[in-house]
Amino acid sequence: MLMRSTLLIGLLLGGIAPGVSAQDPGGQKAQTPPTGLPTADDEMAIYALGFSIWRSIAPLDLSPAEVEILKRGISDAVEGKPGIPLKESAPKVDALRRARAQRAADKEKARAADYLEKAEKEPGAIKTSSGLVVCELRPGTGHSPQASDTVKVHYRGTLIDGTEFDSSLKRPQPAQFSLKNVIACWTEGVQRIKVGGKARLLCPSSIAYGDRGQPSRDPRRASIPGGAALIFEVELIDIVKAAPSPSPAAPKPSPTPPPPGPGSSR
Repeated sequence: MLMRSTLLIGLLLGGIAPGVSAQDPGGQKAQTPPTGLPTADDEMAIYALGFSIWRSIAPLDLSPAEVEILKRGISDAVEGKPGIPLKESAPKVDALRRARAQRAADKEKARAADYLEKAEKEPGAIKTSSGLVVCELRPGTGHSPQASDTVKVHYRGTLIDGTEFDSSLKRPQPAQFSLKNVIACWTEGVQRIKVGGKARLLCPSSIAYGDRGQPSRDPRRASIPGGAALIFEVELIDIVKAAPSPSPAAPKPSPTPPPPGPGSSR
């Protein structure tokens, strides 16, 4: 049983430094495990599961001492011998999660505020009343879209530390979005780009994903921490015209009798 306990803890925490932040859990990629871990398909899947579990609890912002307590809890769970009365402690987990998530979001927003303050001072940068900072990278020559439009774009989204969480450039076709159905940063920012142009949009969390962030279900993609500012480089390829509404069907003409055939009489 001790061996199973050690393996599980290693899978959950192996190669992951205690106290890491939610935006960079472990500081390394799950697909390149530390030397010595098994590499069979099932074992690699279990390793990825452990990494995913860590990502889910990273917003708790655990200290090194708290990570040791976590290890003890996992070990005792594997052994089936809880060291404390779970009926009393289990209800406290949600309260801890909420408090720590807010604490982590506040830290993230403080880091973002410093970054955005510097960014808005760059030559050519424009800051709007919402806190959005727009930096034109290439001027466009076409029209700018309206909030009700659908646009075709290429884009790349990163956190302020450069971690990429999404990119249309890795897909075969440009992305297409209705500006009514995206985060407020996009709705506002893309309207400031002309077709053929490219801009960098720096979005505070208040017009992005707020204090809750955006967890990633794909272990190959980074999650967006609560309170995180986002950076998008957006190229506006086109404004997609709405399909014309079908016109009312014209009334069908009354059938006319066929002309008389050869040799027939009227």
